Amino acid sequence: MTFRDLNLKKPLWKALDELGYQFPTNIQSSGFNVMMSGKDTIGIAQTGTGKTLAYLLPCLCMWEFSKEPHPQILIIVPTRELVTQVVSEVEKLTTYMNVTTCGVYGGTNMNTQAKMVMLGLDILVGTPGRILDLAACGSLQLKQIKKVVIDEVDETLSLGFRPQLLHIFDYLPTKRQHMVFSATLPEEVSLFLDDLLITPVRVEAARAGLPIDKIDQTGYRVPNFLSKVTLLQHLIQETEANSKILVFVSSRTLADLLFEALEPSLSDSLGIIHSNKAQNFRFDTVQKFQNGAIRVLIATDLIARGIDVIDVTHVINFDIPESPENYIHRIGRTGRADKNGIAITFVSEKDESALLAIEELMQQQLLFTKVTEDIEFTEELLEFEKPKIIVPGKNSKLPSSENRGPSFHEKIAKNKKVNVRYNHKKAMLEKYGKPKRKR
Repeated sequence: MTFRDLNLKKPLWKALDELGYQFPTNIQSSGFNVMMSGKDTIGIAQTGTGKTLAYLLPCLCMWEFSKEPHPQILIIVPTRELVTQVVSEVEKLTTYMNVTTCGVYGGTNMNTQAKMVMLGLDILVGTPGRILDLAACGSLQLKQIKKVVIDEVDETLSLGFRPQLLHIFDYLPTKRQHMVFSATLPEEVSLFLDDLLITPVRVEAARAGLPIDKIDQTGYRVPNFLSKVTLLQHLIQETEANSKILVFVSSRTLADLLFEALEPSLSDSLGIIHSNKAQNFRFDTVQKFQNGAIRVLIATDLIARGIDVIDVTHVINFDIPESPENYIHRIGRTGRADKNGIAITFVSEKDESALLAIEELMQQQLLFTKVTEDIEFTEELLEFEKPKIIVPGKNSKLPSSENRGPSFHEKIAKNKKVNVRYNHKKAMLEKYGKPKRKR
């Protein structure tokens, strides 16, 4: 099947031809007719299989020109990077269509975005918090919305956006179509969607949570942070000069520590990106990684789905994520667009339970590779790795409120006196029997 076999508008065919897109992916072909029917849709597909195009094509096919300045299509995504990515894809597809698209997200001036929205638009892409802010202040009218897309719905909910989503739905018209997409569908997400969607059709292009077949996965047993740094430096040196290596860590603190450890040896070919970095810095760093100016990029799970960089050759899990689903999203950054990828995971002793959860989700075991003899590990632990010493009595619990005495004590006699304002007339009357008057 080619895109010409889908019932697309001619301007879309022309745009796809210029972009070099000929064959739709599984999720794009199997979900197209379902969404075109107007039914609520839940699309499940692995990261990197074209979910963005899967919902944009039917949305743009069903879009109709309107003189109303308010948007008809609302696309909700969890991160700023994903906003810019989706807006970019819409602009590429609508080269020959009179469609106005706007992206909004937090961390920037809301007044500037409000002015853009009030100029009129057809498609709005944004993060839940900023969409709600604009709707609440009256700058954004959602009464004309016909299509609502929630991309990466599981990540959106895990980031705590559930209240914002529910408030946004209050501004939407009752009659609307929902298109929900994700790489995984945990139970809590399914329960949320049961309350939101009306008899949805589930389109599953690949088994949820199953790793991409084109990714070669391997693991290394590594005891601590400094040993991981040593092994990582060795692996980076062994890769080809034109390789793109995405290194995932579990926290911003670890990302900064790793960057400091690798910077002397990698210099300008190393980048870092996490939520504490300024927005312009994040965009600039991703762009440098995309065009090859940066060879190694350190990132946190927050942006695992927010960056869309082609030709990532290696994904290295510096530490195992707590959620097995995040492991899938991490390794899904490589092995895209019909290319093979390599995923390497460092596993320490404390990671065994997390590793077991990942293997259960994948329904296969992670194969481990022995570290070569020329790599020397150290037993030195950093402060955060050292076991905490529990001092007896230091963290003892306070007695329960039932056994406690009163929180006050009886006053001594001298403190029981009450200050009374002196009344001269009354005092004279008590002393002389009659008030003493001046002559």
